[in-house]
Amino acid sequence: MSCATDDLTPPCLEALVAGTVALISCWAAPLDSGPTSPRQQRTAMARKIVANLYLLKHHPHASPGLRHVMAMAHERWILASDASSDASVVTPPDPALADPMGLLSTSTLMH
Repeated sequence: MSCATDDLTPPCLEALVAGTVALISCWAAPLDSGPTSPRQQRTAMARKIVANLYLLKHHPHASPGLRHVMAMAHERWILASDASSDASVVTPPDPALADPMGLLSTSTLMH
């Protein structure tokens, strides 16, 4: 499937999924030394994630199953985007949860 270059064609499904996953990854670990605060970064990224998930849940090339998953994620990210403005709900990840079964040595865990 080729990616569209005009305004009337929906965005490329694969590019939209990849971009949304990248945004979610960045939302999880915003830059401390960026031009804006981590809270502002999360707020902006959450808005874009919500917009992308909306496009994905209505994308004509997405399977019904993918549209359903995107619709559920869209609902959750609407709540997360509202909560992201409250810094108290965003906590650093627990290092113990990175390897719940204790299978990896600490030197192999990526942060």
